[in-house]
Amino acid sequence: MIAEIGGRRFDWGSRTYVMGIVNVTPDSFSGDGVGADLEMAVDQGMRMVREGADMLDVGGESTRPGHVPVSADEEIARTESVVRRLARDSGVPVSIDTYKLEVAEVAVAAGATILNDVWGLTRSPAIADLATANGSALVLMHNQDGTEYAGDLMEEVKRFLSVAAARAIAAGVPKERVIVDPGIGFGKTADQNWDVMRRFAELRELGHPILVGTSRKSFIGKLLDLPVDDRLEGTAATVVASILRGADIVRVHDVLEMTRAVRAADRMR
Repeated sequence: MIAEIGGRRFDWGSRTYVMGIVNVTPDSFSGDGVGADLEMAVDQGMRMVREGADMLDVGGESTRPGHVPVSADEEIARTESVVRRLARDSGVPVSIDTYKLEVAEVAVAAGATILNDVWGLTRSPAIADLATANGSALVLMHNQDGTEYAGDLMEEVKRFLSVAAARAIAAGVPKERVIVDPGIGFGKTADQNWDVMRRFAELRELGHPILVGTSRKSFIGKLLDLPVDDRLEGTAATVVASILRGADIVRVHDVLEMTRAVRAADRMR
């Protein structure tokens, strides 16, 4: 499948694409949030592109455990100018990481061409209509409150993503621009995250491009007993494993190092 996103061509399955994370927050779990510093955020995004990022994901609300929710107005204040500058200057598609329709609308007007919904259209179904109207790509992530599952974990994840993708397609988003994400670190224990990673190849049954975000997450830290700023090797291992099992996009903080890992994994695949 081939998708045109933000004026760029993405040939799913030909290689793995790298999404750089630009957290415009004061409380990012990974410690890389730049708060309200516009220039720092833009510089970070531009550096990531130089290091090999194929797209950038701008987020204005932390989703770490115990995070303090922010209003749509605050999220817009944090992200709008960053999205506009990066969309204008970076040369790569810019994504907005939000589940709020109001935030997504402003980001699209500022130049975002990917909508990254961490609640898979369950909080704001109209995000699918926005993606259709503007020709945006749409990332649908599995998420839930709590870590209890009525049945098999991976079957539940696939069912959720299948329903979300069908809803997006029904709203008019082309299949090649509907991207699914198993939601590593969301609604899952550390052991459950490893189970999803082990069975990652099953996601290919959905027939959509797959995005995965394992970068610096706590399930790696718990395994290796390492703080968030010392999980580079663990992240690289999960990135390579996901690629060998079929990932199309990896969402990462450490673009330079992960781009190298991706190139090696792609060569093996």
